[in-house]
Amino acid sequence: MSTALRREPRWVRWVAPLIVGLLALGSWEWAVRAYEVPPYILPGPVLIGQTLLRDWGTLSTSLWVTLQITFAALAVAATLGLALAVLFAQSRAIEISLFPYAVILQVTPIVAIAPLIIIWADDVRLALLICAWIVAFFPILSNTTVGLNSADANLQDLFRLYGATRWQVLTRLRLPSAMPFFLAGLRISGGLALIGAIVAEFVAGTGGRASGLAYRILEAGYQLQIPRMFAALVLVSATGIAIFGALSWLSYLLLRRWHESAGAGESG
Repeated sequence: MSTALRREPRWVRWVAPLIVGLLALGSWEWAVRAYEVPPYILPGPVLIGQTLLRDWGTLSTSLWVTLQITFAALAVAATLGLALAVLFAQSRAIEISLFPYAVILQVTPIVAIAPLIIIWADDVRLALLICAWIVAFFPILSNTTVGLNSADANLQDLFRLYGATRWQVLTRLRLPSAMPFFLAGLRISGGLALIGAIVAEFVAGTGGRASGLAYRILEAGYQLQIPRMFAALVLVSATGIAIFGALSWLSYLLLRRWHESAGAGESG
């Protein structure tokens, strides 16, 4: 099945999902009109689009607030995740000692600890950043650690045979070998950072102290402005898709000349 997909022209991979999406939206619009579903229960795609255009000024401002938290959390997660993974690669004892705590941080529901972080932090933006970072941190750390430990053992022996230092082995062999793993973790963490920011904004928004997209969703729900709520949800989904697409393109640019994973989906 995967071989057949690789033989398809590239435009098919764009047009086929687009057709399915248009059919789904058309069916949705037809259903709400045919069954006369009230907009406060389920608005149609046309009304959602009109609301998005009408309220773009307010929603775009809130989107920018959410994006600032998302990208800041992703940058911190990428920096700390890479640094800690390198530290783990240099010392097995450190990895054994600290990795379980990273797992604990990952499996703890962010919605449960977000209120505490918001209370403890002096600044709401800082609290939102911490919450988003917690969600985005582990995939980068885990994937990069696996990548660093997956460097070819024969090549490591060859480096040592020629007298390479640990720094040379790290920078010229292990880090390049881990690059695809790091970028894969980064793609996952991009969406998770957005989710973490939205969840934290939901918690902070209950106190009226946040102005991101999550707060707009809550506000629209309280006021029964359901089309506006759906418009904000569309923005959240579109933002997540855009982040994943941008990070996937970055991965392709960095790997296309030397790593086979970048050409896995190329057609002949």
